[in-house]
Order: sequence, then structure tokens, then C-alpha cells
Amino acid sequence: MFRQLIAVTNSRMGVAHTGSGFTRVLGWITLGGFVVVAALGLVSTEPDQIQGDAVRIIYVHVPVAINAYLAFILTAAGSVAWLWKRSVWWDLVAHSAAEIGLLFCGLTLVTGMLWGRPTWGVYWDWGDVRLVTTLILFLIMVGYLAIRSTASSPASSATRAAVVGLIGAANLPIVNQSVNWWANRTLHQQSSLTDGKLEDLTLLSLVLAIVVGVMTVLWLLVHRFRIGWLQRQLAEQGLEEALAERRAEAGQAEQ
Repeated sequence: MFRQLIAVTNSRMGVAHTGSGFTRVLGWITLGGFVVVAALGLVSTEPDQIQGDAVRIIYVHVPVAINAYLAFILTAAGSVAWLWKRSVWWDLVAHSAAEIGLLFCGLTLVTGMLWGRPTWGVYWDWGDVRLVTTLILFLIMVGYLAIRSTASSPASSATRAAVVGLIGAANLPIVNQSVNWWANRTLHQQSSLTDGKLEDLTLLSLVLAIVVGVMTVLWLLVHRFRIGWLQRQLAEQGLEEALAERRAEAGQAEQ
């Protein structure tokens, strides 16, 4: 499979990888951003008066949560485009973004648990609406990718997955607003960006971390999209070869 992908890449793109000048520049800038955020978050910013050094996980938890939302919004947009226009390009965007979003959503759950233990005294509380709705979102997108991997036709699996992707998108505002709608049933604090408690270097570091997260999503999305496009081209090439073989066999049988 890998050799076939390389062959298709060579023939159609002239290179043996999914990188480009844009992704290389973006990758180096993103890497540099990680270094700056790490230096600010671990060294330059002060510990919180209440949470102490545990607050530093905010520079990971908040960006991965926001970028999980971003990736799932892209999945929803691609799903709508597929259902409306049967756009293969947008279907690949939806699939690629779903994989990246699921990764970031998983990191959101893990970092949230690590943050919750020193802050709330527990890793997990089933009574917390934010935690439970985020888990539901994660499981919905697991279902999305499970449908994409079924043996049915690509168009059929894309259509079914698109419906699931839209269900996941419908859950996003519930996750985001859960701390406001069920304030008496959550341990989770209000939004760190809008509650007005972050100032100066701490706020700057968090905003920079979010920007670096967006660049990470973009870098991953471009590469995953190109892999998906090559896989689709490979599948179509394999189908064409199989049809050609069948036609040749039929021609020989007639002779």
C-alpha cells in the first residue's frame, strides 16, 4: 500500500511526500511557536494564587479544546457540502478534519482530567455536564470515523458519516455553553478568555498558544487531506485496472 501511494504521488505530484514549500514554512513557524509558548507557560508566567503551578496546563487544555471545535466545524461544513453538492474535495476536508478533531478532543479530555485532579480533587465527575457532553462529542466522532471505515461504497459511507458529523456539530454549542446553562451542575470554571481574570503575560501566552494550535491544525489538515486524495486516486486507479482486466478477459472469452 505504501509503495503504491508513493508511485501515485510520483506520477501525479512529482514528489514522494505530501509536503510542500508552504507546509515546510508553516511547520517551522509552528515548531518555533511551540518553543515560545513552552518558555512563556513554564518559565515566564507566574503561578496562580489559588491553583499554583497546576494552572499552567491552561496553555494546553484551552487551545486543544478550541481547536477541536474548529476541526469539527470544518467537518460539519464539509458534510454539508457533500450532502448538497457531492463535493469530493469537501468530503476529504470533512474526513481529514474529523480525524484531527478527534485527536484534539481526546487531548481535551485527558488534559481536563489532569487539571481537574489538583483543582477539583477528582479526575472525573459524572455529574459535571461539561465533562459528559465532551465525552459524548468524542464518542460521536469515533462513530463518524467508524462509518468512514466500513466496507460499503465510498459515496454511501460518506453520506452516512456526513449525517453523524452534523449531529456532532449540533453538540458543539451544548458543550460550549454547558457551564452557563447548567452552572449549578458543573465543577468547570467559566471561559478563561471571557471571564476577565487573565491579564498581561498570562493572557498573551494563552492567545499565542491558541494561534499555534490553529497553525498545528492547518498543518495536519493539509497533510491528511493530501494523503486522503492520494488514497482516493489509488482506489480509482485500482478500479480502472480491475475493469480493464475484466474487459480483456471478456474479449478473450468471446474469441
